[in-house]
Amino acid sequence: MAAVQPPLELGTLAVTVAIAVLCVLLGPIWRVARHGVTIIHEAGHGLGATLTGRRLAGIRLHSDTSGVTVSVGRPRGFGMGVTLIGGYTAPALVGLGAAWLIGIGHAVGLLWALLGMLLLVLVQIRNWFGLWTVLLAGFGVFALTWWLPSPWQSIAATAVSAFLLVAAVRTVFELQGARRRERSGDTDADQLGRISSTPPILWVGVFLVIALGAALVGGALLLRLPLSVALPELPPLP
Repeated sequence: MAAVQPPLELGTLAVTVAIAVLCVLLGPIWRVARHGVTIIHEAGHGLGATLTGRRLAGIRLHSDTSGVTVSVGRPRGFGMGVTLIGGYTAPALVGLGAAWLIGIGHAVGLLWALLGMLLLVLVQIRNWFGLWTVLLAGFGVFALTWWLPSPWQSIAATAVSAFLLVAAVRTVFELQGARRRERSGDTDADQLGRISSTPPILWVGVFLVIALGAALVGGALLLRLPLSVALPELPPLP
């Protein structure tokens, strides 16, 4: 786990990232792969609840790729806000952290960290579909870490990171699409709008900025580009 893996060759890296992007863009693949994003989304809610002192009461994952995380505490205020923010930001931040770990040569460490996260989610699952989904994802990550040779582990870790970075952007657009179609007021953005007395579209914008920022910086890390490519240059101080 502590061993350092060499960077992928540029050709292999480009193909890996391209395949990960296609998994997000191609509908039939996305409908299956999105379950992995939902697991991380709900884990983000759970982490937000735990860090702010709310009692985590369970996580449910559904076959339509939706999920619900139940926590007990004040219905408004800082803790509830952090819990809600944690969902749509989690895939972007996990993808960015993954890109950083890969950049410093710890692709296998990333896979073990993902396995640990899945185990933490597993103990909070409260429905059968969620149980089997997390078990299947956990077995897949364990297989990657235990049986694949090191170069393939680096490829798998890079694919996971690139997938999450791009998927985080797509899910924000899906969020806004669901808000326009359903108008139920139950989305994370709508709930944040109610507890903060701000327009829900503001929170959609926050999620999008974080997702795009993570995708740009994470993409630069994965492709071994200078961060100046992803970050705008600040004007000099007067």
